[in-house]
Amino acid sequence: MSNAVTMYHFHVWANQTMINRLKELPRDVYTQQVQSIFPCVSKVLAHIYFVDLSWFHIVSGIGMKEAMGLALQQQEETESGSLEELEAKYADLSVRFKALLESQDDLERAIVLDNPYAGVRSTKLSEMVLQTVNHATYHRGNISAMLRQMGHASVMTEYALFWYQDESQAAEAASTAG
Repeated sequence: MSNAVTMYHFHVWANQTMINRLKELPRDVYTQQVQSIFPCVSKVLAHIYFVDLSWFHIVSGIGMKEAMGLALQQQEETESGSLEELEAKYADLSVRFKALLESQDDLERAIVLDNPYAGVRSTKLSEMVLQTVNHATYHRGNISAMLRQMGHASVMTEYALFWYQDESQAAEAASTAG
């Protein structure tokens, strides 16, 4: 498995870990207004999803401007939905994104990315995956800060913790397969 695919698996794990933590908290925490970079946690998670969906479309071969437009069509519905609805959207997108990555012959292949805000550049598919992961990592940090501001503990979603979670899950699966 390539490093980019491994990082995408981490990304899925970290998002689900954060969603699981949010499901443990009082329901209103998800939409509670706070003074932060986003007005509430639900907007942050919807933003991560929106950007993930955009990068999925771009890796699929759709131009960036069109990909962002396709994702934008779902933004209002995504922002106004429940945590459980967003969780289902994430699950569906992650299955499709993983299948897309696994179908690629060469993630180190460069394509021309025409970013309507930054211009044209040659970018590897693997770099796009890392951008997707890095973007969400940044915003999960926002969520952690927002939860602390509301008086709740967050949850660790560090890559190093994923190593051990991934190993223990693999070992558990191997022991029950036997």
